[in-house]
Order: sequence, then structure tokens, then C-alpha cells
Amino acid sequence: MLFNFQTFIADLRENQEKKEVVEKFEKHFGEISWEAKDQNWYKNYTSKFKSVSYLTPDELKDDFDRSFLMELVASSFSSDWLLESIEGSELPEFVISVQSGDQVVVKKVSELRWFQILRLYEIYIEEQMNLQVLMAEDEKEKDAIEAQRDARSHRRNIVMDNLDKEELTKQDKQEREGKLDDLMGQL
Repeated sequence: MLFNFQTFIADLRENQEKKEVVEKFEKHFGEISWEAKDQNWYKNYTSKFKSVSYLTPDELKDDFDRSFLMELVASSFSSDWLLESIEGSELPEFVISVQSGDQVVVKKVSELRWFQILRLYEIYIEEQMNLQVLMAEDEKEKDAIEAQRDARSHRRNIVMDNLDKEELTKQDKQEREGKLDDLMGQL
């Protein structure tokens, strides 16, 4: 697999600028062990952002956990995302946008390289760890973060409902076209 959580945590511990993330997290929640999906931020929040299938780079098809990546992106406060239907494709395009200052960077996951996907895991996991620490250290921050999490969850539900409606509309159209073809064939 492309991303290894324990290697990432070990790298954070060795990085002078980042080791504080791990130290503060462990101060409040105990030693980081196991995998990312065993962490409290994942179990209590990120896991609620269930994934759907989407287009991925062919060369990386089996190299990363696509569901986990979508959960991380969808639960992030630092990114926006959408699922874009592609004509002639059963799977949608997963599009991520990030605003940095005046610039907005928009990328399709299917066009990313391995090192870009790896970096996304690192960014989003570090973000979730920092948010957990903030929630543990400051009650006002906790309330603000929980409100933002609720808003992100609500937005995700709206997107998924619209995707379901779009899929049903597409199926209905195909069925009607098939029935029309059958009728035309009977004439």
C-alpha cells in the first residue's frame, strides 16, 4: 500500500517542526498505535463520510485505499470536493479543490501521481489530529469544530442525495429509451 500510518507517525516524531503534533495528541489521547482507522478522530468523525467508487489512476488502482482517501477529503475543513459525472463512464470523477490565499487549486484524483496521493493522506491525517488536540485543549474551539463538523456532514449528505437522484434519473432514462426502442422495433 502507498500509505503506511505508522511510518507517517514515525516521520512526524523525527521532524522538529511536526513532532509537537504527535506529542500533544499522545498527551491527550495516549500513545498512537495501530492504524489510522483505529484513532478516535477516525472512529468518531471521519468514518461517517462513507465513500463511493470513483475514477482513480490506472497505475495506482490497487496501491491505495480509495475509500479512506475520500473519507479524509470529505471530512476535511481545508478542502472542498465534488463528484462529477463523466459521459460514458459508470464511475464519477472525484474532484478536490483547495484554496490557498487567493489561489484555488482543483485536481481530479484520477490525474494525480502516487506522491501527490501520499501527500494528501499526510495532510488530511495531520489536520484531523490537530483538530482533536484543539478540541481537547479549548472548550470554545471544541464547540466551533463540532459545528463545522456538523456542517461538513450535512453537506456530504446533500451531495450524496443528489448523486443518488442523478443515478436514478439516468437509470430511468435508459429504461425509457429501451422501451422506446422495443416499441419502435415492433412497428
